[in-house]
Amino acid sequence: MQIITTLSRCAGVFGACLMAATGAMLTYEVIARYFFIKPTIWAAELSQLCLIWGCLLSLGWVLSLRRHITVNAVTALLPAHVQRLCVALSLLVLIVFSAIVAYWSWDIFHDSWVRGRTTGSLLNLPSWVAELSVPVGFGLLTAQAIVELMSLPRTQLSSLGASHE
Repeated sequence: MQIITTLSRCAGVFGACLMAATGAMLTYEVIARYFFIKPTIWAAELSQLCLIWGCLLSLGWVLSLRRHITVNAVTALLPAHVQRLCVALSLLVLIVFSAIVAYWSWDIFHDSWVRGRTTGSLLNLPSWVAELSVPVGFGLLTAQAIVELMSLPRTQLSSLGASHE
């Protein structure tokens, strides 16, 4: 279980680096476009790619940190043991949903890989580069949700999100 949590953390840190790279690329594009009248052909597409990968790679890490958005207005009023049951049910739904998304998105990625689809943009990158982020990200989320569900009996967890009141 610790291996999956460590893998989620490493993927999340890499995702954060991709977010920073997105900001750097867009800043460069703005400077190049508006100050030097020399727009790039790569900044928009590569920043979108970094943004997609960065968000999806971070899903498992964010779950392990309990930073996903939760609405707990009703569950916070329930007794602690019922709150824990709600957390378990939420994790089960998350596991099923994430596994389905990972499974079906793998087919989409594989189809693009086999057919050699491209983005059709100036860079004309292979479509599978962006599409692979979905099964990878949701696969990590599925694995981390299983870890969280398995560790639930040993914790006093009553919510999957941070408390914001």
